Amino acid sequence: MVGVKRSVLGRRQALVGAAGVGVAGLGVAGVTLTSGSAVAQQHVLSGTVNIEQVQVAFIGSGNVGGGTLHYRGKSYRFTVGGLGIGGFGFSKMEAYGDVYNLKELREFPGVYGQARYGAVAGKDGGGEMWLQNPEGVMLSLKTRRQGLAVSLGADAVVIDFK
Repeated sequence: MVGVKRSVLGRRQALVGAAGVGVAGLGVAGVTLTSGSAVAQQHVLSGTVNIEQVQVAFIGSGNVGGGTLHYRGKSYRFTVGGLGIGGFGFSKMEAYGDVYNLKELREFPGVYGQARYGAVAGKDGGGEMWLQNPEGVMLSLKTRRQGLAVSLGADAVVIDFK
């Protein structure tokens, strides 16, 4: 990964900026909720991701975790962290899905707007998340959750390579 790691905003700056993100409905930073099939029709599939994170929410929400990007036959580890609004509870989440519009690896790290919904009670929970960054890279994810939480809201999420 020599030359791949790109310094984006400092994590603290990005998270503080997340608190100031304007939210209209369930859209953040230009993210518009669409169905999974609509996403596939409008964007070019580039790779896949797997993410594990912990989310805590009580009106406001925070999350931290990591994942792996599978892109052009290689795997790249990354970290995930963010702040947002909407939801209540504590959950551990595993997400998997598709990456769209990634033309170069350097476009992947950065600040993403995230819209999400889902619920979990015990080990039965799931939902969907959509993330998009200013480079136009979009993640369309299916989630599995464990814990006790209701999730409906929007966040700013920072992704950076390890």
